Amino acid sequence: MKRRGWNPATWVSLVPNGLGHVKPNHYWEIVRTIWENRDNLGKAWRILHEGVCDGCALGTAGLRDFTMKGVHLCTVRLNLLRLNTMPPLDIHRLHDVADLQRLNGRELRALGRLPYPMLRRRGEAGFRRISWDDALNEIAARLRNTDPHRMAFYLTSRGITNETYYVAQKVARFLGTNNVDNAARLCHAPSTTAMKQALGVAASTCSYRDWIGTDLLIFIGSDAPNNQPVTTKYLYYAKQHGTRILVINPYREPGLERYWVPSVFESALFGTRLADRFFQIHTGGDIAFLNGTLKHLIERNWLDWDFISAHTRDFERVQVALAQQSWDDLERASGATRGEMLAFAEALAQAKSAVFVWSMGITQHEYGVENVKAILNLALARGFIGREYCGVMPIRGHSGVQGGGEMGCTATTFPGGKPITPDTAHWLGEQWGFAVPAWKGLSCGDMLDVAYNGELDVFYAVGGNFLDTMPDPAYIRTALARPALRVHQDIVLTTQMLVEPADTVILLPAATRYEQRDGGTETSTEREIIFSPYIAPPPAEARSEWEILLSVAERTKPEQAHLIHFADGQQIRNEIARIVPEYNGIQHLHQTGDHIQWGGRILCRDGRFGTPDGKAVFTPLKPPVTTLPPAMFVLKTRRGKQFNSLIHDERDPLNGALRDDVLINPVDAATLGVREGDWVILRSAVGEMRARIKFAPLKSGNIQVHWPEGNVLIDAHQRDPGAGVPSYKALVSIHPITEAVLQEQR
Repeated sequence: MKRRGWNPATWVSLVPNGLGHVKPNHYWEIVRTIWENRDNLGKAWRILHEGVCDGCALGTAGLRDFTMKGVHLCTVRLNLLRLNTMPPLDIHRLHDVADLQRLNGRELRALGRLPYPMLRRRGEAGFRRISWDDALNEIAARLRNTDPHRMAFYLTSRGITNETYYVAQKVARFLGTNNVDNAARLCHAPSTTAMKQALGVAASTCSYRDWIGTDLLIFIGSDAPNNQPVTTKYLYYAKQHGTRILVINPYREPGLERYWVPSVFESALFGTRLADRFFQIHTGGDIAFLNGTLKHLIERNWLDWDFISAHTRDFERVQVALAQQSWDDLERASGATRGEMLAFAEALAQAKSAVFVWSMGITQHEYGVENVKAILNLALARGFIGREYCGVMPIRGHSGVQGGGEMGCTATTFPGGKPITPDTAHWLGEQWGFAVPAWKGLSCGDMLDVAYNGELDVFYAVGGNFLDTMPDPAYIRTALARPALRVHQDIVLTTQMLVEPADTVILLPAATRYEQRDGGTETSTEREIIFSPYIAPPPAEARSEWEILLSVAERTKPEQAHLIHFADGQQIRNEIARIVPEYNGIQHLHQTGDHIQWGGRILCRDGRFGTPDGKAVFTPLKPPVTTLPPAMFVLKTRRGKQFNSLIHDERDPLNGALRDDVLINPVDAATLGVREGDWVILRSAVGEMRARIKFAPLKSGNIQVHWPEGNVLIDAHQRDPGAGVPSYKALVSIHPITEAVLQEQR
């Protein structure tokens, strides 16, 4: 497809750089980043110029990527840069945590990097510095005397490398437990589960380059311009090649409507209209909308019958299920009209290629696995998997999570995604030289449940902050306070570290990926395994993450230390290549720019799927129905100016919303008798939240608040039963706060 020149039809405004519009100020972000890192500009530049981005999972090699020509740099990466360049904190601040408990996460991070191992006993006011030997010996002694069922390891996604993930899960199994999990459990675990069951693969079937030139690029439950800003550059080039962009979402995301791409002159000057059409549906209405679309395709015979017949099975079961679903029911459950579903079906029928992209708007439901399968059904029905410019892509928001699962850092799979069975455990034990447990481990939510119940003795967290990331923070705080030993291996202070210990809390200072000895690798959304080199030493006594975990294991079982030891990162990569065949080639990555893409550009090429019989599986799905009582709304959490739970600013530059705003349809607000700017109380079955009304183009009956602030309204036990992901939504009522109450609160 021939690339077009400048296209005034896509321009947002003739006003240069969108002056006067609510939008990110990218050039100011660059200036602010330089100022914030002025005390360590050399390291900052080397990280940007040589390192692999520790933000989202688009994947870079320095300032370049594998999709387009030109610079790959975004505000997410710039905002995270200071975590890698800041000096160590003053440990005297830790001697009494009372003052620290008044600070929020952003203020705690600003204190600086963790420099030394620290320890706090029950009843003590704060932490005191200890040696690495004392810290490791304390942890090892506890682990040595703990039932493997009563210990757990959790790793977040903040720049953690494949090497660290691999060592972490091997250490857990060396200690006799499968209670090891990672941050994908909170986001794309439903995608992994659904895709493995339906397609036999658990990763994106296409590459980012397939966006540019596909007939249709479809975003479902995704706000890529906020979470993966450089995708807007891909979208600009896609439109230059004639691609149409469709969006299915309750909210008309401003960043998907229009964006000023700072590194493309035309777009930076005039802006670019991105989405060609929005289909607004209810929160949780995805299955009904996609089922209705498929019902139209079937009724009009707009299917790829050759593909269905040759490469899939169980389509007839879907036909039977859809025949029993009335249009009235599908309209009611989806929030869309039959005509809107037909319009989407027509777009699919007229397209020769399409790429489906989704994120946490699809997965973070109690039926997240079924939501993903609804997308897969539609893609399979049109034969849009297994060839160029076609595919299904669960876009990752964090640079480590794709590799984390593939390294086996989950409670339900071994390296390479092998299921935990006696046979696979035996095979892995033969490779490693020690017995590997064959029982299913505890996923993230389960870990916190057993901790709450007093059934977890050692909780080892590498990064993360459960008080921010999980629903119902009061429940989580109680859970964290009950294990006898909590270990927090991290680069900065977080609020969860300050929770009163049941007996002991130990802080271990970690190096970032750019300080990791021998460098390391990450795996991007599109399965690119990319080498990020060692840039500079960590502050004070901080150590590489995988080395810390190895030291813990070796001290716990010194008589078997030789079975777990790695001398350097190269030995880890050598073993990964042997244990995980898809990663063969990782052992040859040594310097900036080195990369391999496991599986190649396209997975399931020519309809050859990874299932036992080589065929993809259709799934009959019944749409969930949410019955709203009078004056109730469906609330969903959203992201603002933040990376994961790291909040960078109080205001979302894409829509102007403040952290304590509640986004609501103006018609719904008028029905309630509230105006923009009014204060209200949001009340759910588990909690309440004070919020400010902000009008937004949302589907009526639905509201949104920022995450993690809105977690107080979410039930901690409402999860997808197949994948364990929390359902970050709730039914809420809205109660205006009178002026008299406001005056009293002031």
